This record gives sequence, C-alpha cells and structure tokens, in this order.
Amino acid sequence: MRLTRQSNYAIRTLVYCAVNEPGLSRVGDIAKAYNISELFLFKLIKPLVENGLLQTVRGRHGGIRLGKKAEDITLFDTIRLTEENFALAECFEDGADCPLIGECDLNGALREALGAFFEVLQRHTIADLAHKKRSIRERLGLTTAEVVMEPAH
Repeated sequence: MRLTRQSNYAIRTLVYCAVNEPGLSRVGDIAKAYNISELFLFKLIKPLVENGLLQTVRGRHGGIRLGKKAEDITLFDTIRLTEENFALAECFEDGADCPLIGECDLNGALREALGAFFEVLQRHTIADLAHKKRSIRERLGLTTAEVVMEPAH
C-alpha cells in the first residue's frame, strides 16, 4: 500500500502550519519549501479547509493556519480526506466478481491489516510530527522574520 502525493503533501502542509504558529502560512511559501506547484497545493488544501483542519485568512496579509490544535489532528484525519479509497484488493470494491467473496480468508486478513493501519494513524498527530519545531523551521527555510501575523482588527 502506498499513500498518494496528496496525502503526503497534506500532512506536510499541516506540519508546516504547525511549526509556523502563531503566524499565518502563505501557500507560495509552502509550495516553495516542498518544491511543489501552488496550483497543486491550492487543490490539496481545499478539503482540509472544508473539513476544519485548516483555516484561511483572506486579505493582503492573509494565509492559512491550522483549524484545530495540532494535537487534535491525527494522521488518519488527514489521510481519510486525501485518499480516494482504501481497497487493498478487488474484493473490497463494490461489484467485485470474485467467486470466493464471503468464503476467502484473504479479505478478512486484509481488513484486519487495514484496521491496524488506521489504528496507528489515529494514534499519531500533527503535533507529534512537528515536535522538533526549531529544526523543522530551519529545514523549511522559516525564520522569525518571515512569520506572517494575522492583522489586528
């Protein structure tokens, strides 16, 4: 099993925002840090915003930030939004025509493995990945001067 680029970069984007707190993160800066296109990143963050994992702040000094505390966002929360499906075999999909469905132990074993995978992802949070904040900030090219603060209202 392999996660998509969307899942990989969604998690990376959340980590970026976590280590950049309390400042706002700019999409262009995130795209540059990870060497990905801004268009790809905009498409990627849309479901994260729609599901409350990220917030957007509009305006000249706008950007994005976490929509919840980093310790409240699990890897599972992110991956379930960015992966199309978790069908490990044909028999997981609707309309599968395997003559062994219902009699084959492979389906049960794969479902158990998938459950274990989800369980591990639910135990790890964005905060866990961002715990080396200073080191990660340096590797992403973030300095104190680059932090974009939300404008006062």
